[in-house]
Amino acid sequence: MKEMKRHPGFTVIMALWILAFALVAAPVCAQEKKADTSNMEILREKIKADKKLVVAANMDLTEAEAKAFWPIYQEYQTKLTKINERMLKLIVNYAENYKSMTDEIAQKLLKESMAVEKERVTLKEQYFPKFQKVVSAIKAARYFQIENKIQAAVNYELADSIPLVQ
Repeated sequence: MKEMKRHPGFTVIMALWILAFALVAAPVCAQEKKADTSNMEILREKIKADKKLVVAANMDLTEAEAKAFWPIYQEYQTKLTKINERMLKLIVNYAENYKSMTDEIAQKLLKESMAVEKERVTLKEQYFPKFQKVVSAIKAARYFQIENKIQAAVNYELADSIPLVQ
């Protein structure tokens, strides 16, 4: 079994991903939001660049594969970002309602959470064949493994930092 090559900054990237989620999820104060927005954009761009380096270090793409792979990767990342932003809105909504949670709000939040996860799975189902057209099924699967590992690390940190419903 091929082991994932860790880009030297992999741990830093994971920390940045987690920090990005935490920064958006934690501060629900509107006054700090303006200053945080520009910092958040800088952080997001850094994360995107570092993530791409991790993917590149682990994909072993030929020059021809890379030429075809990266535009699809970018398209996928754009759509994935929209899903992640939807999840972040959900987390912020949860934070805003945490102390005054009702059955109705809990049901709405859970339905939205499941819808986001369905959207994430649907995106993968749509893009696996696209990646497979430009790289082997093994390399396409490897790419989704990398994505899954990053998402698992983020999910772990979110689960650790978001309290259970009261």
